[in-house]
Amino acid sequence: MNDSEYNIAAEDLLLAVEESIEDCGHDIDYEGFGGLLTLTFKNATKIIINKQAPLHEIWVATKFNGHHFHFENDQWIDKRGGDEFWQFISEAVSVQAEAEISLQAN
Repeated sequence: MNDSEYNIAAEDLLLAVEESIEDCGHDIDYEGFGGLLTLTFKNATKIIINKQAPLHEIWVATKFNGHHFHFENDQWIDKRGGDEFWQFISEAVSVQAEAEISLQAN
């Protein structure tokens, strides 16, 4: 993957997360700026998703830990646990929102 392909894939992912948050039916605030997306929950916890362009990765920080995702076979895969991004982010958002939430790309 070259830099241009990475930037397109990463920006598409961040936009898809924003759209999925809008459609999820729960009160989750989000703010995106310059490759950084911050999700803020009612209980004041946050999830931060950001581009790591030099590494061609997406990093996700939750209140519990951090994860690094790389693009493999048309999916973002967690380098630590092997989870696919949408599975991981749905679980993380559910824990921090204290509600069952399923996020997915539209």
